[in-house]
Amino acid sequence: MHKPTNIKIKKNAVQLADADFKNSVIKNKEKYQRKLKELQILVLRIQQAYYNQHKRAIIVLEGWDASGKGGVIRRLTERLDPRGFNVIPIAAPKPEEQSRHYLYRFQKQLPKAGSITIFDRSYYGRVLVERVEGFISNKEWQRAYTEINEFERLLSDDGVRIIKIFLHITPDEQLNRFHERLHNPYKHWKITEEDFRNRLKWSDYEDAINEMFKQTSTNIVDWNLIAANRKWYTRVQALETICNLLKKGVDITPKSAGPKLIKAAEQLLKQFN
Repeated sequence: MHKPTNIKIKKNAVQLADADFKNSVIKNKEKYQRKLKELQILVLRIQQAYYNQHKRAIIVLEGWDASGKGGVIRRLTERLDPRGFNVIPIAAPKPEEQSRHYLYRFQKQLPKAGSITIFDRSYYGRVLVERVEGFISNKEWQRAYTEINEFERLLSDDGVRIIKIFLHITPDEQLNRFHERLHNPYKHWKITEEDFRNRLKWSDYEDAINEMFKQTSTNIVDWNLIAANRKWYTRVQALETICNLLKKGVDITPKSAGPKLIKAAEQLLKQFN
């Protein structure tokens, strides 16, 4: 009989101040492209292993506005089989979702056997934007830490691999990216008034993020903090982190078609020669 995993909060949880921006740079474009290609091929092989072994995974991607979440997701999924993953962009809950428990809309999107679900923002909005913007009471967001930890525990106990990544940028870098989006017509869709309002509460969000790390970094699922001021580094580091955690304890050796099928196929192919 399977015994549920006990949840233990890490004593030395990562904090935003731990991000190393000085050493988070890739200067050589060829090196970046070569490494990115290697990782994309690796994550494809991992996806195939998950499919063949009926495994499931959830990737939680959080970060500041304009921190590069979309760029990471695009590079992560570029070579994947679209039938084996889902990207779930999270915005404000719909009216029918607001009358239910906040985890309801995430429970609806859990991965099926052999697939990976990527949350572009996630249920952690409960202790971030909903907390900072005052959409819920103090009691509700404080209670959410335990609810989220339990949610991740029950998923982990059910065999789901969970990876949590936070992309951290500096206020100056965020402002530069806002300017770029404002002055590039093809990027106007990426920016909203809400982005600027959120920026005015930077310190409040810092407090909420650091508290989130402290309360939800557990022996079951830990947080992975990535210094995201440099896009090449961010993408490579994120994919490397995801690959390392997805393949841990998983045999990613390609599945053989089997000697009988191979022999039969070879005999059939001879007819076309």
